[in-house]
Amino acid sequence: MNSLFHTNLTALFRKCCLIQSIPVRNYAAPKAGGALGSKKKKLGKLGPMVEKKVMPVETDATKLVNYVCGSNWLKTGEDIKIKPDSEYPDWLWSLHVGKPLTLEELDPNTKTYWRKLRRLGIQRNNKLSKLKKF
Repeated sequence: MNSLFHTNLTALFRKCCLIQSIPVRNYAAPKAGGALGSKKKKLGKLGPMVEKKVMPVETDATKLVNYVCGSNWLKTGEDIKIKPDSEYPDWLWSLHVGKPLTLEELDPNTKTYWRKLRRLGIQRNNKLSKLKKF
């Protein structure tokens, strides 16, 4: 209906104004394949689905026990071989690997105590500044 009305209107306009041709501007016409191209992608609930990469997993038990699997990212070479405990430094076995220590558990004469105290103070100030209404 709209295009029929437009053609009748342009024909009437040509007769009335004696204009031979009306320029048609079609440079903003939509692309044939859509805005993103003609490839169709599978859509999930939250948008296009991404195919997951399958990573190789080591299943050999002797290699898992004797080597640090995944330590070699180069194409050539092999993973790092695990050494006996006596070849590693003593401080390695005294590292804290559990939950972070609380402020009361830290020694006030260390740098980590004062860094944690400063960080907790900054967090407290940030929470208080969010409560201000202005």
